[in-house]
Amino acid sequence: MEQRRLGKTDRTVSVIGLGTWQLGGDWGDVEDSTAFEILDASAEAGVTFFDTADVYGDGRSEKTIGQWRRSNQDAPLTVGTKMGRREAQDPANYSRQNFIDWVDRSRRNLGTDTLDLVQLHCPPTPVFSDDRVYDALDELVQRQAIAAYGVSVEETAQALTAIERPGLTSVQIILNAFRLKPLDEVLPAAAEAGVAIIARVPLASGLLSGKYTAETEFAPNDHRTYNRHGEAFDQGETFSGVDFETGVEAARAFSELHPEGVSTAQSALKWIVEQPGVTTVIPGARNVEQARSNAEAGDVPPLGEEFHDRAERLYDRYFRASIHSRW
Repeated sequence: MEQRRLGKTDRTVSVIGLGTWQLGGDWGDVEDSTAFEILDASAEAGVTFFDTADVYGDGRSEKTIGQWRRSNQDAPLTVGTKMGRREAQDPANYSRQNFIDWVDRSRRNLGTDTLDLVQLHCPPTPVFSDDRVYDALDELVQRQAIAAYGVSVEETAQALTAIERPGLTSVQIILNAFRLKPLDEVLPAAAEAGVAIIARVPLASGLLSGKYTAETEFAPNDHRTYNRHGEAFDQGETFSGVDFETGVEAARAFSELHPEGVSTAQSALKWIVEQPGVTTVIPGARNVEQARSNAEAGDVPPLGEEFHDRAERLYDRYFRASIHSRW
């Protein structure tokens, strides 16, 4: 699989990575055995970037990856984790001592002295412009507790603020065929600054798999049930913030664009990979088949200009008016 440089580091990561929110919870239950099978299948398919967070299953996802990594020490792998969501979302909690404590916990969970990449996990907006935050992160790099740091954001304005910091390695942002705003300013700014772009929620919480209908129901402990209107966290994290029924209709139209022999989900992932400035895309997988299919998207032939033009017209038709200004 194609590898791209991770920002200003000397690491490279696969263009298709693996998001592991589902290994911790919030997508229904995933058995431990299935989790390890998903990690195995992803690595075998050429995936070299796993994304996790300390809050996914209160550390379960990190521990699972740490255990897998100990059993696969020769596998080329970069693990990006995130921190900051285990406390109340008060800017005062983003302090040097909390960073040390959070990093130490993730190091224990992942079983490593130095974390490959630590990202601030969608913190409150004032955090992005706080000099003390970046001073503390730079200190952690100097102490070799972390190798690099980045941010995960809800809004494009937050990303643009963070990109101005010289020590920043990456920006993780929601980017998919139903969420185009990052293309306007964030991706060009990141490319100019040498900052990696990690595209998350690439399938709009599964809408862009093309498999859902308006009648599809999800488990009670699945965020696609309990956060559909932003009841638990930012609405943009669930279905990219789009209305579910409208998303199903748009996904049906998007599914008509994919080339022969390529699934709707693979087309959606490849569309992101082809955006200038994108480093890696991190779809989740609930089973081995999904993990393999997602990874295969990295080898899909170029989609072509007509595909991209038609995808943008779908966005204009269904979402631009309601979505573009929000995030």
